[in-house]
Amino acid sequence: MLIQNGLIFDAVHPQPWKGDISIQNGVIAALAPHLSPAPGEEVIDASGQRVYPGFVDAHSHLGLDNYGMGYEGQDYNEMGDMVAAQLRGIDSFNPQDKAIHMALSGGVTTVGAGPGSANVLGGTFMAVKTWGNCVDDMVIKAEVAMKCAFGENPKRCYRDKGDSARMTTAAKLREMLFKARDYMARKEAAGDNPLKKPAFDMKLEALIPVLKGEMPLKAHAHRADDICTAIRIAREFGVKMTLEHCTEGHLIPDIVARSGFPAAVGPTLTNASKIELTNKTFDTPGVLASAGVQVSIITDAPVIPQQYLPLCAGLAVKAGMDPFQALQAITLNPARHLGVADRVGSLEVGKDADVVLCDGDPMVSDTHVLTVFVNGRQVVG
Repeated sequence: MLIQNGLIFDAVHPQPWKGDISIQNGVIAALAPHLSPAPGEEVIDASGQRVYPGFVDAHSHLGLDNYGMGYEGQDYNEMGDMVAAQLRGIDSFNPQDKAIHMALSGGVTTVGAGPGSANVLGGTFMAVKTWGNCVDDMVIKAEVAMKCAFGENPKRCYRDKGDSARMTTAAKLREMLFKARDYMARKEAAGDNPLKKPAFDMKLEALIPVLKGEMPLKAHAHRADDICTAIRIAREFGVKMTLEHCTEGHLIPDIVARSGFPAAVGPTLTNASKIELTNKTFDTPGVLASAGVQVSIITDAPVIPQQYLPLCAGLAVKAGMDPFQALQAITLNPARHLGVADRVGSLEVGKDADVVLCDGDPMVSDTHVLTVFVNGRQVVG
């Protein structure tokens, strides 16, 4: 397939350029100002259209909180276990969730999906495409991060089960990390001798990749003090981390920037439904980006319907964010955030052919997504 004559916004270069994209075997084979079609190659004329990489959301519950199903469709929180590191988001994902096709209609082709924020430790997120009938065929990476949560949610959900203060939440997380570190050390010291190995513990096993730096903590933190607590604990244990929501990040941009941790900001197009959201503003992504933070903009879908991810970026631009930084915040940065930038997030040779054609700027409300390709297959339009 050859897409010709489009105005290409590749999410790598600040300025768009007019050119062609060759797609072979589901990946981008070539990009150039002009490419000649091979014999028998399908040609799509994108004259007058804008061409973007498929949009990426670093933090969503798509497929785990099913559209129109009420309580029966809620498969994103385990309410009986405060520390549930052993859970995997991939095991709750429903490819038939109607919201997935809605996401595609807005050009969102990859999401980070996984557990919610009820638990101190909630389990693992995955990176998954928004097209397919079985999650095993849709997933890019089955475990991209270990969800943990600070602030109001854990202490509200577990107030009567042993967590009624922020310091308790922090202590519970530390306890699990200490136990996992000891468990890992005992396993390593035992070598190949099964008699010396500690008794198998599925929760502690799940935390070993975090302690080894193979998988980051995905830290739900809205308030500035919760953000600082998350950073403090990550430093104590020398683990990688991503900051999720980061609602008051604009109040401490220097601290977030110094931490070196990326921030996934949102959902902002919502009511302030709890105390820790009272300082919510679309200024946050731009302030953090200007401070040097790697910023992704998120919907936390279904909090904001997944298809409105580009509009959230547009509202950040309206609040002062640089337009190219806003584009990267819904393409390349979330792909980096999820550890899958080698496959998605930009229009570059060798990457998956996830391509979106629009009749204007997708960050503006009157723009229409005309065509969407996932892995080189036309799935919208």
